[in-house]
Amino acid sequence: MADKKKIIVVGGGLAGLMATMKICELGGEVELFSYCPVKRSHSLCAQGGMNACMDLKGEHDSIYEHFDDTVYGGDFLADQGAVKGMVEMAPKLVKMFDRMGVAFNRTAEGTLDLRNFGGQKNKRTVFSGSTTGQQLLYALDEQVRHWEVKGAVKKYEFWEFVKIIKNKDGICRGIVAQSMNSMEIRSFPADVVILATGGPGMVYGRATASTICNGSAVSAVYQQGARIGNPEFIQIHPTAIPGTDKNRLMSEACRGEGGRVWVYRNGEKWYFLEDMYPAYGNLVPRDVASRAIFKVCVHMGLGINGENRVYLDLSHRSEEFLKNRLGGILEMYEEFVGPSPAKVPMEIFPSIHYSMGGIWVDKMHHTNIRGLMAAGECDYQYHGANRLGANSLLSATYSGVVAGPEAMRLAKSGELGDELTDAELEAARAEVQAEYDKIRQMDGSENAHQLHHEMGDIMYKYVSIERDNNGLDQCLVELKDILKRWDNIGVTDRGNWANQEAMFVRQLRNMIIYAMAITKAARMRDESRGAHAKIVLENGVRKTDADGELVFMTRDDARFMKITIVNFDAATEEPVVTYEDFDHSYIKPRARNYAVAKKE
Repeated sequence: MADKKKIIVVGGGLAGLMATMKICELGGEVELFSYCPVKRSHSLCAQGGMNACMDLKGEHDSIYEHFDDTVYGGDFLADQGAVKGMVEMAPKLVKMFDRMGVAFNRTAEGTLDLRNFGGQKNKRTVFSGSTTGQQLLYALDEQVRHWEVKGAVKKYEFWEFVKIIKNKDGICRGIVAQSMNSMEIRSFPADVVILATGGPGMVYGRATASTICNGSAVSAVYQQGARIGNPEFIQIHPTAIPGTDKNRLMSEACRGEGGRVWVYRNGEKWYFLEDMYPAYGNLVPRDVASRAIFKVCVHMGLGINGENRVYLDLSHRSEEFLKNRLGGILEMYEEFVGPSPAKVPMEIFPSIHYSMGGIWVDKMHHTNIRGLMAAGECDYQYHGANRLGANSLLSATYSGVVAGPEAMRLAKSGELGDELTDAELEAARAEVQAEYDKIRQMDGSENAHQLHHEMGDIMYKYVSIERDNNGLDQCLVELKDILKRWDNIGVTDRGNWANQEAMFVRQLRNMIIYAMAITKAARMRDESRGAHAKIVLENGVRKTDADGELVFMTRDDARFMKITIVNFDAATEEPVVTYEDFDHSYIKPRARNYAVAKKE
């Protein structure tokens, strides 16, 4: 057993579990760290399905079409070599999950059923009712449990990742983590570390994401030298139930199964997505649909009863059909809102949902820190400026398939320098212990949760659906002020058992620093591309055209067909933005227009 290679995987969602399974198949051992039981990881919240070119509907779908739809949908900012590998493996991944026993919906003939999803004219989304993510997660959890019984996997559930540990050569060879129950802080050595910690939704306060999706781990390694790629590209999902505590997703599958978005205009139903984008209608990509809903509600004042709401209507579909294909999420709507969507239209509005950006990785999922890898939503790789719906489950599983074997190769390569000494492990642990003890003694006048609420509000105000440089400048000023106020937080729980308050205070600081990276990247990108829609300023005022419509910057391929790279300046605690070229050699950029059918 002495020659066994040990990989630490942080995160028990689809990417983390897939990487773990692949590592074990190759003879490695895994220590798996998770905020929560892995079966409660945020991947289970994915509802609508997973994209793969199965071509089972007589549409003559092709892997190339999936490739092109993904690159086109991402406004030509996704690494095309990486995307090509992902879409080519997609059908094999579906067949693998099918063999694992995932209960995908099937037709009466017994073949896999497929549904439509946004930004794609062909049916290529396999699904399991409206709980697809949960079914995939449970299947992988069973596979990992198999290896756990064999002794190849050791789980650390309810442990929080705090930081990586580098050896004297600057190579990542371990982590520091803290028990969320006993509050014990320990150092853990490893050959390679893979982060699979999901997205940063809680940076915006309210999102469709779970409260554990705070981006704290990404921010922690960013502050230790890891580069972040494209953080300005934050996906706003067009259809969510707004809430005071959080926003709850109503899957794109609702539109894929015939749902129509409308409001009243002049006393009549106006199906505005169908009018604005006749070629795709209600199945336009998420960035396009969100901007249209925002315009109708905020700029035109046509929201339901004057509020920021529009109708998402499934009431024309039969109750049996809806129960079979969308049952889980429609039950959720009834639980939190009341009326059955089978009888009356739902009321929805866009919400922060996903991050296209994340830790910069190469095609094999190495970060710029040797020995540290990243996979899943926490990496930036596959979606460019906008993710197509149902590509998230695909990218999460595919990135785990790539990262797991590559971690084993790297662990065996002899390229990682010396193991961490006991003294290095203890020094890293002691540093985190001192930081945690200092947080427990904070006795200022600021409330951490109030600061988080304020940060979420300003991020929604300045860095969401519509942006302009004045607002982004102001956002940076306000974020810096919140970062200063963090030093004056008062902690009421000074105990050493399940101290959620102290952990949240630590996470909050990381979230503020991540928010600054998002905002600075948005400020520096002077164009509109995908989810990043920037309004032109004229003499400091938002410019409008002759019809009173806001004027947005155009896509600027000459200057900004590049990856945004953000580095952390430890001296100032501010982000430093640069740009790098990437692989866009397969498909030439063209205008993105969903009012007409996609053309070559």
